[in-house]
Amino acid sequence: MPKVSVGRDRLFEALGKEYTQEEFEDLCFEFGLELDDVATEEDEVIYKVEVAANRYDLLCFEGLVRALRIFKELDQIPKYSVFDIPRESMLKIHVKPETALVRPYVVSAVLRDITFDQASYKSFIDLQDMLHQNICRGRTLVAIGTHDLDTIQGPFTYEALPPTEINFVPLKQVKSFRGDELMKFYESDMKLKKFLHIIEKSPVFPVIYDCNRKFEVEPVEVISSDGHSCVYPDLSAYNMEVPLSKITGRIGVSADANQVISLLNRMQLLAEKSVLSGDLCSIIVSVPPTRSDVLEACDVAEDFAIAYGFDNILAQVSSSTQGGGEQSLSQISNLIRLEFAMCGFTEVLTWILCSYKDITSMLNKKDNNSTSVKISNPRSADFEVSRTTLMPGLLKTVRENNHHPKPIKIFEVGDVVLLNEMNDVGARNRHHLAALFCDDHSGFEVIHGLVQRIMEVMDIPCDSDSGYCIKDSDGVEEGEFLPGSKGSIIHKGESVGSFGIVHPEVLGNFKISFPCSYMEIDLQCFFN
Repeated sequence: MPKVSVGRDRLFEALGKEYTQEEFEDLCFEFGLELDDVATEEDEVIYKVEVAANRYDLLCFEGLVRALRIFKELDQIPKYSVFDIPRESMLKIHVKPETALVRPYVVSAVLRDITFDQASYKSFIDLQDMLHQNICRGRTLVAIGTHDLDTIQGPFTYEALPPTEINFVPLKQVKSFRGDELMKFYESDMKLKKFLHIIEKSPVFPVIYDCNRKFEVEPVEVISSDGHSCVYPDLSAYNMEVPLSKITGRIGVSADANQVISLLNRMQLLAEKSVLSGDLCSIIVSVPPTRSDVLEACDVAEDFAIAYGFDNILAQVSSSTQGGGEQSLSQISNLIRLEFAMCGFTEVLTWILCSYKDITSMLNKKDNNSTSVKISNPRSADFEVSRTTLMPGLLKTVRENNHHPKPIKIFEVGDVVLLNEMNDVGARNRHHLAALFCDDHSGFEVIHGLVQRIMEVMDIPCDSDSGYCIKDSDGVEEGEFLPGSKGSIIHKGESVGSFGIVHPEVLGNFKISFPCSYMEIDLQCFFN
């Protein structure tokens, strides 16, 4: 969760009241925040307040103060608006078609008569950094830039040029750099070097060239390469109508419409009553542009609960008499773990992430981009993809325990991740079980017997019609197994797993000098 650092004395001055630390902790709790830490920096007491990750309006001193003052009914809800000026008078940004190669979209706004002091400037920069870390996903989705309009002149163009054609003087520097030189210059910058990977491999870099009321912003017209134009920013509020019963019923309290409206106003949600029919009524909630976390009726109910006070909600015994229970898949997994252990195998737990080589060349498999989920910008080459099989983890375990007396008998029950376009997230987890036997002989018969025992425990008969059967590989080489030693486990006409003697080349890749046999079964196939 993000933490906002604010000076205690400056905060209390803005809130119009001196709080003890305990009183301020209570205020934070009432509002759904938490005072995470208290520190002293340069003789100033700093409060570090933890806020919800989806409350982007609270990520700075000013936003936090405004929300708390409205919550304490000291201020009114601000109304955000865009200054009404004719299009021909607006500043314009022309977007070049080459930007589609790197960052195709740009939006802009103008704020006039802004004067910073040291504290407000630091708060502004901290807010920009917080947004970069959170909703901008480390600048990979969005990069925010702020410029002094007194030093530049429109109209502006948003372009994408080869790095060698870009020259400018970066912030806090006196020398002009080319785009490619700037990338090398920032390689030693502790703050900015972590963002270089975002565009360093792109053939073009994005660049922008240039040729008094509170809560009011001057619009900017953005003209795309196809001639389509839009005016930004869009600060319009949208209305949401929520039945009163959905708000109070979800929380389990009794409150009339006027009380609900008053409490929602304290949460910066402007609300009014609307009669549906008869005695039924609903609440029309105006959601401001700063409250992007309010999406559904449940979000409105949550804000009502915060303003109502969690301590004021009476605890009630649930009317449901049914307790929670373990899922069938988890039950079977735990029983199989016990069965493996009784067969003399030791359970291991390995990383679900691995290197791309671990699931391809190390297993004598060809490069296949159709199944593995790749990690964007991995911190280490050891964690590039999600595993598609449990085999690399077990082989690595044997490698690190080569000194252990033989035989080594280990197993793992865990998830693998496979790409799946039919799933809403583009991938799916499958629950697999795997076992490996390592000794001075292959131990194929041990693994074969283990497969039979597991099927027996799950009450699946060895019958090709109603149960399972084992088919050989028919001479087809399977990269990770020795040719002719692989057996496929068939259940209801579909392959649910395999077992066999691990190929010597695979053992060599993992620096294992003893023969091994291996089995792996997709346990989830039996629960579809």
